[in-house]
Amino acid sequence: MKTTTLNAGPASAAAEPKQDSHQGGKRKTSRINRFMVSPSVLVLALWMVIPLSMTIYFSVIRYNLLYPGDNEFVGLENFQFFVTDFGFMAGMSNTLLLVGSVLLITVVLGVLISLLVNQAFLGRGIVRILLISPFFIMPTVNALIWKNLLLHPVSGVFAAIWKFFGATPIDWFSEFPLFSIIMIVSWQWLPFAILLLMTALQSLDQEQQEAARLDGAGPWALFFHLTLPHLARPIAVVVMIETIFLLSIFAEIFTTTGGGPGYETTNLAYLIYSQALLQFDVGLASAGGLIAVVLANIAAFFLVRLIGKSLTEKQ
Repeated sequence: MKTTTLNAGPASAAAEPKQDSHQGGKRKTSRINRFMVSPSVLVLALWMVIPLSMTIYFSVIRYNLLYPGDNEFVGLENFQFFVTDFGFMAGMSNTLLLVGSVLLITVVLGVLISLLVNQAFLGRGIVRILLISPFFIMPTVNALIWKNLLLHPVSGVFAAIWKFFGATPIDWFSEFPLFSIIMIVSWQWLPFAILLLMTALQSLDQEQQEAARLDGAGPWALFFHLTLPHLARPIAVVVMIETIFLLSIFAEIFTTTGGGPGYETTNLAYLIYSQALLQFDVGLASAGGLIAVVLANIAAFFLVRLIGKSLTEKQ
């Protein structure tokens, strides 16, 4: 017993300095890491805080570019005017309809097209590249292509097809303005859904599918019981990312319809632009911007909760 006590004392005493030095090294490394990251964090914070602070400041004063000297404090008056304006309800309904329609089109067609190109056929690689290429086109260029080359009532491709069958061409942006915007935006975001869903299908367990086929499962049973559950996560990711970006659609509307006719294609983003740069009311536009930010954060919060729950259940 005496020998054990004498041997344990020096060993424990030698272990304590090593542990202390190890912890001290970790603390020093942590301080160095924080010091190295702090400049970028500070710049990012200033880049976010300064514009947000200016927006909040402008939203509580009367600031019109036509009357730069009249900057009195008005409190929540700008928020009240923006919410009670007729354009706000039209912008909200158009925003919801645009986002919901594009999500439905991109998810449904994305799943179907991904299943088709997942099959082996000649030239599959070229077809996949062509399918995802529209996503890399700038929104303004995308809108100009549809406006001048496809949907033009005189010289567009759709007009030529209509004339070929003896029908009268349609002036899409006058007769179906919001539907035209939905087509344009869906065409640009469909490749994003195809890319994620097509990639997810590559990890689908083929042995499980073969076993199901041997047990007599048909194509519909394979799709609903194996393929669709496997695509639940990528579909949730597509919905979340597209929703965040679709809430701020602007270039397609500005290039094609200018928010018209009337408020037919005006969403919240374009309404804020018109208040700021067409009516020169920066205070009202700032209040609208803050309202749009709050609505976008609410949507993102529920989407993140929904997707997090979906991922947790699938694990």
